[in-house]
Amino acid sequence: MPTLTLAGVFAPVTTPFTASETPDLVGFASNIRSHLAHGLHGIVVCGSTGEAALLDEAERAALIETARSVVPSGKLLLMGTGAESTKQCVTRCRDAGARGADAVLVVAPHYYGAQMTTAALRAHYQRVADESPVPVVVYNIPKYMHFKIEPELLAELSMHENIVGVKDSSGDLALIEGYLQSQGASFSVLTGSGGQLLPGLQLGVRGGIVAVSLFAGGLCMDVYEGFKRGDIERATIAQERLKPMASQIVAGLGVPGVKAALDTVGLVGGPVRQPLLALGTEQLQTVRALMAPPVD
Repeated sequence: MPTLTLAGVFAPVTTPFTASETPDLVGFASNIRSHLAHGLHGIVVCGSTGEAALLDEAERAALIETARSVVPSGKLLLMGTGAESTKQCVTRCRDAGARGADAVLVVAPHYYGAQMTTAALRAHYQRVADESPVPVVVYNIPKYMHFKIEPELLAELSMHENIVGVKDSSGDLALIEGYLQSQGASFSVLTGSGGQLLPGLQLGVRGGIVAVSLFAGGLCMDVYEGFKRGDIERATIAQERLKPMASQIVAGLGVPGVKAALDTVGLVGGPVRQPLLALGTEQLQTVRALMAPPVD
């Protein structure tokens, strides 16, 4: 099985659309180049912020191929491959690997939530990891799953040679601490909460896959590099700037808010795909106010 070590700040990129709701691959590639120019360590395609649930298989293929063409070999490229059936998830993992993904991010099946017992989730992830040609990262996001991956199950999964990490978007630092009990040389814990990037690093996570990095990449790198270099003042100042952006734009307004923030900083945000709706006037004003540079 292939191996890799996950560490650093990763951008879970949006999927820009044209007015006719087709993916804007030129804008998509341009955004990726801009994100990487901030020094981010990798890109995640077809995650929650990428409107993955609203994409068809041909669109997913086009996005990963486009991303691979602009993400250099020195940076990691991950692809979200979660699906409601284990069979489809495996198919997506194989396709992602064939099209150049370095690893896959796998959210748990959750439509049949009551049946997603520990035994069912264990069997799902073990089969996916057995059959995926590239390393697997478990994705815990209770906001959408309506349950969480328990630390005890994650400890079991972390022993699989092809499961290399977990992204936790719960915002629960106590749960992160539980996950960190499984962190080791071949298994990394990453936070999915930009508002808690520094607290997560202080607990021991190796980085984050955070949507706020899409429009505040420099601040995210200030947090990460400041922490790594022992410059806690630099990291803390940047984290304080990130916190309201993460809570009000990313968590509060979701994908429409993130895309509006991208437009605000001169990147390609553009329309969301229905059933999502664009922000209203007051919401747009909130985004612009949060994105305004601080007054000294």
